[in-house]
Amino acid sequence: MTPAPHGSPGGAHGGAHGGAPGGAIVWFTGLPSSGKTTLARRTQARLAAAGRPAVVLDSDELRDALGAHSYAPGDRDQFYRAVAALAALLARQGVVALVAATAPRRADRDRARDELGRGRAPGRFVEVWVDTPLAECEARDPKGLYAEARRGAASQLPGVGVAYEAPLSPEVTARGGFDDAALAAIEHRLEPQAE
Repeated sequence: MTPAPHGSPGGAHGGAHGGAPGGAIVWFTGLPSSGKTTLARRTQARLAAAGRPAVVLDSDELRDALGAHSYAPGDRDQFYRAVAALAALLARQGVVALVAATAPRRADRDRARDELGRGRAPGRFVEVWVDTPLAECEARDPKGLYAEARRGAASQLPGVGVAYEAPLSPEVTARGGFDDAALAAIEHRLEPQAE
């Protein structure tokens, strides 16, 4: 998929006539503990150094803020709809929304791409697959999620209890959260004239 042209038409939020880059959604997907948030925060730091507004929307932090701790299929679907809508709202206002969220179904991530395209001033959508092997994610397991899943206490964990649908054609593939080449590729994708 080719990302939609980004940026609002002129003014403080940029675009082709304003000179400043416009908003965007960068969706970091991958298994739990793959390095999504690490890479999102590194991206935010790079953008901040360039004077570009960016916000990290970490799914764990959002779940805590919203009290959305159910992982039942319907609740998970509603949660990712809300995340996509929030990210699109930020992008339309000239902010780069850096979404660090597993979103195990391709349909969830495709919906976010579509949500951004529906606005009056569509932005750019960049899907980043943090492609860390399951064994490595499980070895990290900072929150003990995989250990719980193996005991049967976290049956909805993507990659163990439920399927994780890897992207078919992500704009960027990263080998963990410290992949400098992927970070550079993300920055390139967010440049005004990047295709």
